[in-house]
Amino acid sequence: MSDSDSVDESKIPSREECENRCQKFAEITGTDSALAMFYLQDREWELDRAVNAYFEETGESIGSAPQKKKIKIDGLSFSGRSDGNNSSSSTSPVIKTERKPDVDDPLPNRIRLMSWNIDGLCEKAKVKRTQAVCDIINKDNPHAVFLQEVVPETLEVLTSKCPTYHIIEAANQEYFTAVMLKVGVAEVKESKVIPFTSSLMLRTLQKIECTIKGVKFLLMTSHLESTKDHAAERKQQLKIALQHMVSANSDQTVIFGGDLNLRDKELQELKGLPEGVLDMWQVTGSRKEAEFTWDLTRNTNLEWTGRFKPRCRFDRIYTRHCKPKSVIVPKYFELVGLEKIPSCGLFPSDHWGLLAHYDKIEK
Repeated sequence: MSDSDSVDESKIPSREECENRCQKFAEITGTDSALAMFYLQDREWELDRAVNAYFEETGESIGSAPQKKKIKIDGLSFSGRSDGNNSSSSTSPVIKTERKPDVDDPLPNRIRLMSWNIDGLCEKAKVKRTQAVCDIINKDNPHAVFLQEVVPETLEVLTSKCPTYHIIEAANQEYFTAVMLKVGVAEVKESKVIPFTSSLMLRTLQKIECTIKGVKFLLMTSHLESTKDHAAERKQQLKIALQHMVSANSDQTVIFGGDLNLRDKELQELKGLPEGVLDMWQVTGSRKEAEFTWDLTRNTNLEWTGRFKPRCRFDRIYTRHCKPKSVIVPKYFELVGLEKIPSCGLFPSDHWGLLAHYDKIEK
C-alpha cells in the first residue's frame, strides 16, 4: 500500500460514531448517508467541514435543504429516504441481524439486486476486502447479487461468510462471474453460461432463469471486454447481451448488470438501448452522487500517476419489463462499498457496488 493509502487509525472515529455523523450530515443537508460518506471521508470525518463543503459546492443554504420524509414501517417511525429503505443506517428497521429470508423482510414487496466487481485480481488485503463485501451483502440483504472478477480464493470467502445465499459461478478461467441468490426467496429454474467466442479475455454472459418472490426473472451478468483498446469487441458483446434481453420470454422480467466497461460514446454508436430496456440509474433520477462507479477521485485503492483522475460509469444495471404489463417498478438506485476498511485503509473494491431497488406490483 502506498503512503497515500495509509491510515492513522487513531484518528478514525468508531463505526458507531461514523454512522452517527453520516446521519447528522444527511439531516442537515437533506441528502442521504451515501453522499454523507463521500464528504466526511474526504474531510477526516469532521462534520462541520463536510457540511460547509457541501453547501459551498451546491450553493444551497441550510434553510433551503430539502427535508427528509418521516417513514413508518411495521409500526416503527424513523427519518430516512422516501423509498422506505435507509440501509446505510445501523438504526434502520430494514437492517436485520437474523438472516432468516422473507420472514424478517419489513418490505415484502421490495426486491433488491446488487451488482459489484469485487476486484479479486488485486492481492492487496484480498481476504479482508472480500469479507467487507460479505458484510455489506449480509447487511443490505439483496435477493440477488451479480459479482464480477471473482477468483477461487474470494469464492471460498463468499461461500463461508454468506451462508444464506446459493452461489452459481461461471468459473471458466482465472477469474469469473458469479450470481448469488437468496435461499428461501429465489428459486432457480435454469442456469447457462454463453461464451463470447471472439473475446480475447475469455469473457462470458451468465444467464439464470429464476423466480424471486413469485416474479419470473431472467438474470444476466457479464464482465465485458476491458480497456479502451478493445472497444469494438466490447460493443459486440454488449449487442449480444442486449439481444438476449429483448428476445427473452415475454412473461419474464429481465435484468442485466455488471462491469460493462462501457463508455457513453460506445452506447451511442450502437444507437442507444433497445426500446423497452431501461437504465436503472437514469430511470430513478440520474442522481449525480450515484453516477460514477469507477471513480479515482474518491476511490484510492489504485495508484494513478496521470494528471487527471478518471471518473467512469463502467458498471450498469439494465431492466426489461415483462409483457404486456410490468410486474415490478424501479424505485431507487444507490452505490455501496463507499467506506474504507479501517484495518487496511482500503475500500472493499476499486469499483463501487450498485444496489437497485424494485417494488413488486400487487395484482
